[in-house]
Amino acid sequence: MSQYTSASHRIRISAPIAKCHRFFTPAGEELWVDAWNPRYLRPHTGRTEQEMVFTTGSGEDFTIWNLVDFDTSRYYSRYSRVTPALRAGTVEVRCEYVGEETTDVEVSYKMTALTDKGVDSLKSFEGAAFADMINGWKRSVDQHLDVLLASDIR
Repeated sequence: MSQYTSASHRIRISAPIAKCHRFFTPAGEELWVDAWNPRYLRPHTGRTEQEMVFTTGSGEDFTIWNLVDFDTSRYYSRYSRVTPALRAGTVEVRCEYVGEETTDVEVSYKMTALTDKGVDSLKSFEGAAFADMINGWKRSVDQHLDVLLASDIR
């Protein structure tokens, strides 16, 4: 079994690029991801900015996140994430202009197992499982689109 995996998948969102980029920030995801409850450490307000630090999950799913790169002019974000009991890696979100009300979003994960159990956990970040996960993001964003478009996400 592999100790490392890398996957990318693209979805199309019916929203302007500047708004859409914010949907995939920690504060934005609070509006469309069930049970997403980040604990903001830096800044405590949860305002999205480069070098922010927050945690999610508990037990073996406890994860430490750091927003390493946040470029609002390129509509790009890159996070470092470490789930000490399982895996570590990066998550990239790239938004690409398609039209005034349409944005393509490419989500990429690069993950390395930290433990034997972490090796098994990589399966959810590979192939069809990864594409299904990101397509699920699209379905959830679509279901919450009115709220997301009306929000001023920090």
